[in-house]
Amino acid sequence: MNNNPTRCLLLSAFCLLASATDFTAEGKRWWSHIEYLASDDLKGRDTGSEGHLKAARYVAGEFERSGLKPAGTSGYFQPVKFDVKQIVEDESSLALVRDGKAEPLVLGDDASFSLRGDIQESTDAPAVFAGYGFGVLEKSHDDLAGLDVKGKIVVYLAGGPKSIPGPLKSHYQSGAERWKYLKAAGAIGVANIPNPKSMDIPWSRMRLARLMPSMSLADPSFDETAGLRLALVINPERADKFFEGTGHNIAEILKAADADEALPKFPLAVTVRARVHLKKSAVESQNVAGLLPGSDPKLKNEYVFLTAHLDHVGVGPAINGDSIYNGAMDDASGIASILEIARLIHESHAKLRRSLVFLAVTGEEKGLQGSRYFNGHPTVNERNIIADINLDMFLPLHALHYIEVQGLAESTLGDDIRAVAKDAGVEVQADKEPQRNLFIRSDQYSFIKKGIPALAFKFGYLPGSPEETLHKEWLKNRYHAPSDDLDQPVDKAAAAEFDEILLKLAERIANASERPQWKPDSFFRRFANGS
Repeated sequence: MNNNPTRCLLLSAFCLLASATDFTAEGKRWWSHIEYLASDDLKGRDTGSEGHLKAARYVAGEFERSGLKPAGTSGYFQPVKFDVKQIVEDESSLALVRDGKAEPLVLGDDASFSLRGDIQESTDAPAVFAGYGFGVLEKSHDDLAGLDVKGKIVVYLAGGPKSIPGPLKSHYQSGAERWKYLKAAGAIGVANIPNPKSMDIPWSRMRLARLMPSMSLADPSFDETAGLRLALVINPERADKFFEGTGHNIAEILKAADADEALPKFPLAVTVRARVHLKKSAVESQNVAGLLPGSDPKLKNEYVFLTAHLDHVGVGPAINGDSIYNGAMDDASGIASILEIARLIHESHAKLRRSLVFLAVTGEEKGLQGSRYFNGHPTVNERNIIADINLDMFLPLHALHYIEVQGLAESTLGDDIRAVAKDAGVEVQADKEPQRNLFIRSDQYSFIKKGIPALAFKFGYLPGSPEETLHKEWLKNRYHAPSDDLDQPVDKAAAAEFDEILLKLAERIANASERPQWKPDSFFRRFANGS
């Protein structure tokens, strides 16, 4: 028996609220936002597009209806300027040079250019295979040990040793951290070979994205890739073209990775020759921020953030005759959830001790750019941002029995979500697929790098279950495809249940006597100290 009267009252209140909530009706309201945001009229909400601007205006209007005050630099908006690069492929080329003879590669089939970086028009450089291509001093992992990479292209396999914890491994595999490590050793370029076992989508779909524009923040203070002359993504099925003449092959490397054995490291017997022609332009896009002021005079100037990204990838190569990448689950679903949480709090007339900031960020699909910009130019006192709850593509494809949480073990927020989920009869799961690097692939990471505890969420499932099959099939067939649209099966009532849990999490954090804290053994704790 639990003899804690406060806990009993809170649990009773939660159960009464849950029993009184019509999740079917609430789910329909949640879906109504998605029906607008993921409609063909908005043409996939690409960063800086007219469709994105329409979506931003919609979110600002919903914020106002829910009683949120503007928290942007221009009303609800925070303008964000981007530099845009797009490959002109018929004027670009890639080749491997052996013994003075060039072997042309087929762009899109053999490899593709990645445009994030200081990409140069012409690059001729030797190459070296460097295992996983990153270093973690805390775990004595150094993929460059004994290798000369000065002036070279570093080819690496995506992933990392199982001995390194997932969040730590993800951090050091981020584009900024990896390039810092490789640049310090003298490398001038990178070439990533995706591991087929951890690819979210097959190469046949990855290749389609190569012609879509890349964006970076126009403010040069955010540049984390200075000196990166060339960046490639190699089709793993064609990777042996790069390994020819070395005595190694991709099958051997993938077998070692699967067995968690040390990967070989060796010079390649080729020079990489790249000619890149880019079309450059500039756009402006919008972060959208709304503030619910706190009621406690001592705590109202502390802020709990609820974030989701407003952008998707716009219009792209047609698949089955459809070229609009609507982004219903990615991430109109998360935007719809923060809108509904704001509405529910407003209609309940709840008085929270701390302030809540609801933030719809732009440019997530371009590399978390909008959240990076906001954290570099926050519209509230950054020292008083105490937590981020991020909602990105949480995939309510079935009933809600499990919530998977990225960052669960890193801060006391993990204790908070466990408590709230338990009261709702939902079990919390840790990240089951750390090799997918989800912890660094959405906007919570921009807050984490500023020392702010954060969590991100997915609908969970048991290994081998029908629910697991649903998730894997969704990634294979709908992720970053036009079929992530309004014509897909979604459990709307389960989404409303999920929103209710996240609402309770936000309330718990906002009303707590103490701020969330990093766990003593969390690697990310150092960022709170400015490291």
